[in-house]
Amino acid sequence: MPRIAYLPQHHAEPEELVAAIRQRRGGELLNLDRMLLHSPAFARGWNGLLGAVRGELELETDLRELAICVVARLNGAEYEFMHHAPLFLAAGGCAEQLALLHDIPAAVENRLAFSTRERAVLALTYDMTRRVRVSEAHFAAVRALLSPKQVIELVGVVATYNMVSRFLVALDVGIEDRSQGNAGPPQVSLTLQGDGLGAAQPGGRSESDAAH
Repeated sequence: MPRIAYLPQHHAEPEELVAAIRQRRGGELLNLDRMLLHSPAFARGWNGLLGAVRGELELETDLRELAICVVARLNGAEYEFMHHAPLFLAAGGCAEQLALLHDIPAAVENRLAFSTRERAVLALTYDMTRRVRVSEAHFAAVRALLSPKQVIELVGVVATYNMVSRFLVALDVGIEDRSQGNAGPPQVSLTLQGDGLGAAQPGGRSESDAAH
């Protein structure tokens, strides 16, 4: 149960804001929106930021959604994971990769399941989420693989979805009781095994070798 009751699905005020959120969502308010709308000012800023993050970045969709799924797993944000795992799959990711996200340090070292770029994203996302400060080695790995603009966007995505996950978990926002039109991602443990993580090294499989 949510810690504060959701506003009703038919909630319509402020009219312009609710219309903008519905447009971004494809018509219906999600439970997250129905929680945010308790504070229209906060919901307005949130909708603008998340709209840009989801629809205006140069960063490749698969890398963005991989980072979001990692944040969700690390923070125990099941709502976030359930909404973004299908987007990762639609962008070219695979169910095997999602299942491996129960142990991010091990995933960083897994050159068979993840490409060099994916492993660099995993390592940076882990550092930002668990340690806040990113190691020089992990940042250098990302810098070597992405443009400066994409690096900024990746860091911004990780920071943004840490905000989202913390909001969801603190208020106990639950999955909607309706069909999402997608098969759910595999149910794997939210528990991260261990806290050690070595540097993401170049030399893994190429993007074209990705087993997606």
